[in-house]
Amino acid sequence: MSSRHAHIFLTGACAGTGLDQEWAAHNRARLTCNARMVFMADPVIPALPAGAKPWYAQLYVQVLIAIVLGIIFGLAYPGAATADWVKALGDGFIKLIKMMIAPIIFLTVVSGIAGVQDARKVGRVGGKAILYFEIVSTFALIIGLLVGNLAQPGAGFAAKVVEGADKTRLDAFVKQAGDQKTVDFFLNIIPDTVAGAFAKGDILQVLLFSLLFGFSLMALGERGKAVRTFVDEASHVIFGVINIIMKAAPLGAFGAMAFTVGTYGAKSLGSLAFLIGVFYVTSALFVVVVLGAIAAMAGFSIFRFIAYIKSELLIVLAASSSEAALPSLMEKLEKLGCSKPIVGLVVPTGYSFNLDGTNIYMTLATLFIAQALGVDLNWGQQATILGVAMLTSKGASGIAGSGFITLAATLGVVSPALVPGMAIIFGIDKFMSECRALTNIIGNGVATVVISWWEGELDRSKLEQGLRGGAEAAA
Repeated sequence: MSSRHAHIFLTGACAGTGLDQEWAAHNRARLTCNARMVFMADPVIPALPAGAKPWYAQLYVQVLIAIVLGIIFGLAYPGAATADWVKALGDGFIKLIKMMIAPIIFLTVVSGIAGVQDARKVGRVGGKAILYFEIVSTFALIIGLLVGNLAQPGAGFAAKVVEGADKTRLDAFVKQAGDQKTVDFFLNIIPDTVAGAFAKGDILQVLLFSLLFGFSLMALGERGKAVRTFVDEASHVIFGVINIIMKAAPLGAFGAMAFTVGTYGAKSLGSLAFLIGVFYVTSALFVVVVLGAIAAMAGFSIFRFIAYIKSELLIVLAASSSEAALPSLMEKLEKLGCSKPIVGLVVPTGYSFNLDGTNIYMTLATLFIAQALGVDLNWGQQATILGVAMLTSKGASGIAGSGFITLAATLGVVSPALVPGMAIIFGIDKFMSECRALTNIIGNGVATVVISWWEGELDRSKLEQGLRGGAEAAA
């Protein structure tokens, strides 16, 4: 290093430590001289790393490779793939993520609300979010009905009764759905205890307490400054924990996919492959056409947005649960230029009220079952499906299997004769849950960006930079 380079380096170091310019000028000659003596023996300085990770070090690449290896392992060695240790890899990763959901929700919501000076803004954002959710959810339900009537996926299907263990598990789903009532849903939002809400990890219960805590902290003003500072700092720690946990994502993806394929096998996609294909195409149609149009109105590309959250989508694909990617999704949306208060309010709320993939699934699966059983549903009954599904889908957060529970609740209200038909699609529900979760998380991400734009709190420069970077990385 030349004396000039050493001078620049050390002067920058002095400035970086907070030393004033007068001290740096007084010692410049002595420091430069010392630097020349230190670096004279080794004039070659290695180049600084560019900062970009190689392709094999990217998380989404590792998760994708793990998914492929899991599928191969499940097909080649189905006996070994269904071992407890394989299942534990996927279940363990999901439990690690779920462990962090409640504190993430609490800290982000409280921080967001406490940082807002006007309480009316929180109500305004919440009202816009609910309005958006209901409109888009209605589109999802209608698309599911239209495709189900046009494609007729259940026509000519020979229904078979599921016996043994599957019948027992099916009865458990039906019973759980029968226990769900509208009044109970609203009462269950209120936790028995605050600790109980966090212990169960119930998103709506934690969200309710977080809202109350945030408003109370907002009302304290300056007296609550210390608590607000603690909440902000604690959120950084929690996201640090999430970053550590995410390093285990490839293991979790491998275990989840290997166990699923080993348990159900390729034959499980045989006679019902058409239904799975129709559902995937319908969900893709909804994402590209409906969400794509909404994204275009807000000034961004749905395809670039999908590329930006590709890591989260791969994690959801492996875990069959959109909750698995909730923490990192919230962090990415903030980096994309969305307002922190809006991210903290919209994303957790959307996980219970904005389930586009679940809505498509419920209408399409209901029509499939009716067609398979030979039950003719008139337009009045199909309109009932829309109203019932709009209610039963609420609170069905991104947990794997929740869509099946809401389907049972919907069928029971529309026509009790359809409930036994759940056995028809029980075996392949796992393969459709991935698509439900993927559509749900894309929908919630788009909703957050749109509502930030609607509120005038979207940083366009960060949005364009983030989406451009995501598209380039995916290319």
